Amino acid sequence: MKKTLTKIFGGLLALAVGLTGMTGCSDNAGSKKSGELKIGIIQYAPHPSLDNCYQGIKEGLEASSFGDKITIDLQNSQGSTETADQLAKNMVAGKYDMIFAIATPAAVSAYAAAKDSNIPVIFCSVSDPVAAGLTETMDKGLETCVGTSDVLNFDAQLELITALQPDVKKIGVLYTNTEANSVSHLKTFREVCSKKNIEVVDQSVSGAADIPQAATDLASKVDCINNFTDNNVVNNLRVLLEKANAAGVPVYGSEVEQVKNGCIASMSIDYVELGKKTAAMGVDVLGGKKCSDMGVMIISDSTPVVNTEVLEKFNITVPEAYANAEKVTTNKD
Repeated sequence: MKKTLTKIFGGLLALAVGLTGMTGCSDNAGSKKSGELKIGIIQYAPHPSLDNCYQGIKEGLEASSFGDKITIDLQNSQGSTETADQLAKNMVAGKYDMIFAIATPAAVSAYAAAKDSNIPVIFCSVSDPVAAGLTETMDKGLETCVGTSDVLNFDAQLELITALQPDVKKIGVLYTNTEANSVSHLKTFREVCSKKNIEVVDQSVSGAADIPQAATDLASKVDCINNFTDNNVVNNLRVLLEKANAAGVPVYGSEVEQVKNGCIASMSIDYVELGKKTAAMGVDVLGGKKCSDMGVMIISDSTPVVNTEVLEKFNITVPEAYANAEKVTTNKD
């Protein structure tokens, strides 16, 4: 009997530890104090561009007039929608004053959990909030939901690609078929490429396990690969780069951190600045402004960035038009 009780206790303890670990890392968890504004931040996955969004939000909140009243509780769902759902429910149950959600899956989870409460959700880095059900139009937020959109400038991206590879005929795209942003991005990118008579060869995946084979197949069919801000693919960028490099095919990123991690070049959005603008929207709501009186803030300004090591490996010279591009090398860690 004693052994049985010990096993039961051990199992319950393991379950408790597992549930605690599921919530990711918390900067300032705990009970809410008088006068405190408890702000939850759900980051969908631990990759550099989303880390930069969080950094911008944190800096923006701390520099605001509410800075000395705010306690931030950062949670990372580690790329799991189920975990994001649970984190959002926990924040709603904890009666947080506001939830910031970084990336579309986190935003969808946060809004689903909070829409029947009075807790506002401010989303960050959501490329197509209408398709994701986070707003009905880009001009007007929902009653308790609004935020920022990182619209990729595909015209500028294609100009960069064709400048570096003038003979490009086929561009590959690896994307997750359950990410609304990626589906929307693919449609727009295909339209832009068709104007230049460039074929887009797409390969969809449903999860990380599909990426190695899908990347191998895709790289064998194209002149280069263009990466979106697809969270699943970005989280497994190392695998995509490995397969593409083996096939002698360069990969173009969608922002500077991807280029630092081995992509050849990108027209890059500043995600720290995007986070700061998202924080400013949240501060306005904390100050009494209604989400429904605000439109989605669209960030599309981009600057060229190139990886000099990767350019050299593919024997590609930066053309004069991009002589002033930011130059980086590949992260060694």
